[in-house]
Amino acid sequence: MIQNVLDYFLYDYAEKAANYFSGGGVVMVPLILVSVVMWVLIINRAIFFRRLYRKNMGRIEAGQYVKENRLPDGHLKQGAVALLVSEFLSRRSRIAEIDLYILDETVFSITSSLNRFLSAIGMLAGIAPLLGLLGTVTGMLSTFDVISQFGTGNARAMADGISEALISTQTGLLIAIPGLYMANFLKRRAERLKQRIASVGIYLKQFV
Repeated sequence: MIQNVLDYFLYDYAEKAANYFSGGGVVMVPLILVSVVMWVLIINRAIFFRRLYRKNMGRIEAGQYVKENRLPDGHLKQGAVALLVSEFLSRRSRIAEIDLYILDETVFSITSSLNRFLSAIGMLAGIAPLLGLLGTVTGMLSTFDVISQFGTGNARAMADGISEALISTQTGLLIAIPGLYMANFLKRRAERLKQRIASVGIYLKQFV
């Protein structure tokens, strides 16, 4: 009995979703693609930043690892500072002048990797309302085309065009608003990590 009820609701939801997307016109396809790609990138960055925040170490502990030339345990230390220490020690030459450049390059390499995909997420979030606006234009053009052929007597055909305009606009905004929020949220997390890595990098120079 419960399974039949669940099947009914799933079927009803799927039918409503299909009607919704078909009512939005041709721009719904690129809108869905934009949404899927954007959220794949958001999830990728969220997992990456979460990993850099987990099981982190302080700068004093990091200095001790560098001083002893000892790699952090990957199971116990997985955060941004541990990554910096591991990357530096794996490249270390044991020549102070060269190691200073290696440390700076390691800091730059890690901080640069934090920006990866963030611009793409913001761009995709910005494209979504523009595609929604395009759907608005095509929907209104369809409505005016019906009016020019049948006047205002064909309310059903006019409603289809207006529905296309509204659905595409709504979908574009529903994609863009959370996308822009997540883009800014991830950028703030990236900036905090950059500051922490740069600060620890400066501190570690005394142990090179």
